[in-house]
Amino acid sequence: MSDKVEKVMGTGTGSDTGKKPIKLYSHAGGPNPWKVAIFLNELELPYETELMQFPDLKKDPFEKLNPNGRVPAIEDPNTGMTLWESGAIIEYLLETYDPKGNTYLLFQDISESCLGASPSVRTETQDADTLLRSIPLIVLTTIYWENINKTGLRYTEGAAKWEQKCWAELQMSGQGPYFGQRAWFVLYHPEKNLTSCLDRYGNEIKRVMGVIDSHLKKSGRPYLCGDQCSYADVMFVPWHWLLTQKPYLMGEDFVSEWQKEYPTCWEWAQKLEQRPAVNKAREARSQAMSG
Repeated sequence: MSDKVEKVMGTGTGSDTGKKPIKLYSHAGGPNPWKVAIFLNELELPYETELMQFPDLKKDPFEKLNPNGRVPAIEDPNTGMTLWESGAIIEYLLETYDPKGNTYLLFQDISESCLGASPSVRTETQDADTLLRSIPLIVLTTIYWENINKTGLRYTEGAAKWEQKCWAELQMSGQGPYFGQRAWFVLYHPEKNLTSCLDRYGNEIKRVMGVIDSHLKKSGRPYLCGDQCSYADVMFVPWHWLLTQKPYLMGEDFVSEWQKEYPTCWEWAQKLEQRPAVNKAREARSQAMSG
């Protein structure tokens, strides 16, 4: 790659040292690559991130990896696979590294604060002492395995297995494109008389948020497909950062409107932000943006 490409090593630790690091081709500001980073964190896979500059995406050697010339793309030395498009990459990671949907995410019953579990303690045969030694907990009470809410990263059976695919498709066909078009006109388009364009994509952003808000209210469930957070929920996260952080696609005051007009969607989004895998990706993005 050219000398304009910044290589960020060791952005994923991974508890299974037998796996070689997956290479993630990313961009500091682009939400879709960070979507993939979140799932690499969720699955605790070792990976390294190579931050690309826009001019390098449309020429070799990167175009040999992705003929569409966009990030994200990954190279997985463990399987020899090279993939592009965030949805395809996420599906591949889940099917390859969590085929039975056994990645557990641990929450305290009392507060739903995510504790995070390593694969070494993701079996029901682990005793409480092993669990407490393996996970740093800021609590003063004894926690037993049966009192911990264990959830997977995806539904593997029943109607929810297919519902999560519907929401994942909405993220890729609805949220991402409309946020992306708004970002183009706010950040890059040379013409400045863009009221109709900004209104068009701003209204679509609100429409998608309204769909989520209405669905969550009607279902009475904390997540899109039920009581369990699935990959479909998590896929929405990085695009929200464009609303709550710079460049504030909808203006710096939009968070207040979000909280007022779409309160259930806001609560859902904030719950997702508490996940350790999300925190890790968000911090890495902030570092990349400031670097």
